[in-house]
Amino acid sequence: IGLKLVGPSGYVLTEAGFGSDMGGEKFFNIKCFYSGLRPKCAVIVCTVRALKLHSCKAPKVVPGAALAKEYKEENLQLVAAGMANLQQHIANVRAHGVVPVVAINRFATDTDAEIALIRKMAIEHGAFDAVQAEHHAKGGAGAVELGEAVMKACSKANINNFKFMYDAKTDDIKTKIEKIVRGVYGGSGATYSEAAEGRIRQYEMDPSIRVLPVCMSKTQYSLSDDATKLGAPRGFQVHVKDIYVSAGAGFLVVSLGTISFIPGLPIKPAYYKIDLDLDANPPRVVGLS
Repeated sequence: IGLKLVGPSGYVLTEAGFGSDMGGEKFFNIKCFYSGLRPKCAVIVCTVRALKLHSCKAPKVVPGAALAKEYKEENLQLVAAGMANLQQHIANVRAHGVVPVVAINRFATDTDAEIALIRKMAIEHGAFDAVQAEHHAKGGAGAVELGEAVMKACSKANINNFKFMYDAKTDDIKTKIEKIVRGVYGGSGATYSEAAEGRIRQYEMDPSIRVLPVCMSKTQYSLSDDATKLGAPRGFQVHVKDIYVSAGAGFLVVSLGTISFIPGLPIKPAYYKIDLDLDANPPRVVGLS
């Protein structure tokens, strides 16, 4: 619908959720698989604070507690050390044949030197461009530079370069999982619970299931399935706890580590009671309480 609205010369933006290892990977290997769409550019949003955290040398960030001074004062060493994480996200986008642009979401405590270092290193690591984004402070005017960078990246892109991380139709289920682990997360492979092994054997015998793409369910705090592994960990194995079919959506859900699923709607969700009373003056929404 978006593409029809903007026409051949317009731009449609999709917020894929979390990092290239999460929403990005799913967008490329599930949405693009079914829709046939081929993105020209992917914007990777980063912050100085997040890179300092991923340096593995800065104090932990504790919810509800004040940020340590390292996050609010210039520290180029921490920023440089944390760039390994951003480098992996850039590589993940490029591995799918898509042009990456880095948006540096600037905070008031960030310094020009820190922003410049991120830009320099991001481009060295393969980003088409890296620009600061100040739309939170300046509104639309603060995002003009980012918009221009995205438009320029799209003009240089070739959608024929797009590629999937795995072949959903021919790769077996374990191969799909482990190609993501090695090619996106930076790990070495996967281990499987007895329950997961049993389900995989069952699913491989069903020709309508074994050809489905996989939807990896894991922590968003790490490239691995362990939230405590910051930066760009290597050589790890993810643990597949369970796997099940989401037939309506058309993919296999692979549960990694200790991740919990969000409960689905009940048989009769509360929105059934919500309505618009047009007889009231003025009209009002009913059923919210």
